[in-house]
Amino acid sequence: MNWEENVRKVIPYTAGEQPNKPGMIKLNTNECPYPPAPGVAGAIQALQSEAFRLYPDPDASELTQALADYYKVKPGQVFVGVGSDDVLAMAFMTFFHSGKPILFPDVTYSFYDVWARLFEIPYQTCPLDENWHIRAKDYKVPNGGVIFPNPNAPTGLEESQETIEEIIKANPDVVVIVDEAYVDFGAESSLPLLDKYENLLVVQTFSKSRAMAGMRIGFAIGNEKLIQYLKDVKFSFNSYTMNYPSQKVGTAAVREEKYFQDTVQRIMDTRERTKERLRQLDFRFPDSKANFIFASHDKVPASQLFHALREANIYVRYWDKPRIHNHLRITIGTEEEMDRLFEFLEKYVRSVENG
Repeated sequence: MNWEENVRKVIPYTAGEQPNKPGMIKLNTNECPYPPAPGVAGAIQALQSEAFRLYPDPDASELTQALADYYKVKPGQVFVGVGSDDVLAMAFMTFFHSGKPILFPDVTYSFYDVWARLFEIPYQTCPLDENWHIRAKDYKVPNGGVIFPNPNAPTGLEESQETIEEIIKANPDVVVIVDEAYVDFGAESSLPLLDKYENLLVVQTFSKSRAMAGMRIGFAIGNEKLIQYLKDVKFSFNSYTMNYPSQKVGTAAVREEKYFQDTVQRIMDTRERTKERLRQLDFRFPDSKANFIFASHDKVPASQLFHALREANIYVRYWDKPRIHNHLRITIGTEEEMDRLFEFLEKYVRSVENG
């Protein structure tokens, strides 16, 4: 008997490498280079181990309320999950069920097509233009739903709210998901559009700007009916997805507004200085509004540079894929980490240029 004939076979998402080497510079997974807010450590110390024997609050009520207060929405408009990947996977299962193809960019977060194949959702990709931007006209065709990041990954480019609203307005019969994993680094959120469009879902994460990738906290905000549909699917899958510690430390992180703003500003300042130094070395890149830069060099192939950096214990992200095979995605680290990166780049790039 061939039991494998009945196995669901998928090509999984490939996450960024997670090395653990002394002295490494890790700029490959868009993690925050700074620690979480001080209140997070306090919340961890205050955890009651006795509570670990109990199931966590399935509604994550405390965290949901904190997010509702912060974003000035009703608690019924907030859905939380184990990282934004969990939230997005639930959204795919919930909203992309028409049998028609969903639409997303050809160069974008590489989990989208994985989920589509896993959940057997037909999909079509829409090519970004020559400047790496979304073309609204591509999303004005019959479809089963729309999803895209803003800013996009891996390009880092922000789309205007006019473009986003044009896409939402053109698709009143399906759910449009705006994945805002990187929105806190200087881009404009689509949250204000929720008052106008009941088919809009905005998804964000604690992994980047709130420095909590290890706790796995993500959330979505939409109208109450849409969120309830999402909860119905989540509770049909697993009622207790977010653990007790994550709920407590997530709540603490939301409440530390000044630390949050100071941290993202610090990263944005380093990002802008990094752009200038890359220009001096003749790198080309879109004008990122994220915590990374998508860079290429005319004389140094990305694959060659990727391996050279890796040999030097500096990790960046590289994809051998159409359109982006000559680009590296470089996460913004601390000032010291970026200085070490440029110390290497200045020597290596100049040596290649000089033959």
